[in-house]
Amino acid sequence: MSLNRPTRRGFHQALAAGAAAIAAPRLAFAQAFPARPIRLICPWPAGGSTDAVMRSIADSTARALGGQMVVENKAGASGMLGPNELVTARPDGYTLSQLTIGVVRLPHMQKMQFDPMADFTYIALLTGYTFGLVVRADSPIKSVKDLVDYAKANPGQFSFGSTGNGTTPHLAVEEFAMKAGIKLQHVPFKGNADGMQALLGGHVMSHSDATGWGPHVDAGTCRLLATYGSRRTKRWPNVPTLNELGYDTVSDSPFGVGGPKGMEPAVTRRLHDAFRKSIEDPAVLASFEKYDQSVIYMNTEDYTKFMREQFQKEKQIIERLGLAMKT
Repeated sequence: MSLNRPTRRGFHQALAAGAAAIAAPRLAFAQAFPARPIRLICPWPAGGSTDAVMRSIADSTARALGGQMVVENKAGASGMLGPNELVTARPDGYTLSQLTIGVVRLPHMQKMQFDPMADFTYIALLTGYTFGLVVRADSPIKSVKDLVDYAKANPGQFSFGSTGNGTTPHLAVEEFAMKAGIKLQHVPFKGNADGMQALLGGHVMSHSDATGWGPHVDAGTCRLLATYGSRRTKRWPNVPTLNELGYDTVSDSPFGVGGPKGMEPAVTRRLHDAFRKSIEDPAVLASFEKYDQSVIYMNTEDYTKFMREQFQKEKQIIERLGLAMKT
C-alpha cells in the first residue's frame, strides 16, 4: 500500500497559499482605506499656529487619500493628550496625532502614559517650528541684554509664558537662562493662543513660542527679542538668534504624524504617501511660510530611526538642565 506523502514543493505551495489567504484581507482593507473619516488630533488649542498648519495638512492629505480627515483639538499636558490617545486607539489608521519632540523628551522628566519607543507608529516627519521670545511693544525690555540685566537685578521676577512644561519653547529659555546665569519665572499655558492672551493682557512679561506671535510683531503690538534657530529668519532678518548673542542655544523642533503601534504596513504606507504629497501642496506650503516653518521630511523608516536617536539626545539635555525625573 502506498502512502501519499506531501512533497517539499507541495509543502511550500501550501505555505504560500496560506500566507496569501492571510494577506488578502489585509490588502483589501488597505486598498479600501479610508472607508470613513480619519481623526487627526492636534494637541494644541484651536486658533493657534499649529492648529492652522495641521488643518491645512489635513485638508490636503484627505484629498490625496480620497477621503475625509477631521482635526480634533485636545489641548493641554504640553501637547501630550494626542499621543496619550494613541496608546488605547485601534491600530486601523483612523486615529492619528501630531507628534512633537516632546514625546521623546517628557518621559525623561515625568512618568508618562506611553513608551515612545514601543507605543507609536511614526508615519512621516513633515515640518518644524521657528521659535522666539516676544514682549509687549510698551515693555521697557527692548533687547535680550535688557532682559538679562533686569533678571540679574530682580532674580525670579521676569516671567515668561510657554506652551507647557517640557516643551521646546520652555526648555530653550531655561537653557538660555542657565547660560546667562539668571533665574526666570516660567508660566505654562495650553498653547499659543492662551499664552498670547496672557501677554497682551499684562499677566506675563514675555512669551516663548512658535511664530503664532508673528502677526502681533508685524502689527507693532509686540517686540521680538530673539529667535532660537541656527540662523536668523527670513521674515525678521534684523532679529538676532540666542546663539549669535553668545548663549549657545539652538532649538530647531521638527514634528510629524503618527498612529498607534501595530498598524498594517500597507495602511501606514498609504498614509505616508498622502502626507508626503501634502507637503508639496501650494496651500500647505503657504501655511508653512505664514508661520515661518519649512519642509523637514523623513519617511517612516527614517522618522522612526530619528525619534529613537532623539530619545537618547533629549535624555542628555534634560540631565544637563537638572530637570530629569527623580527615581
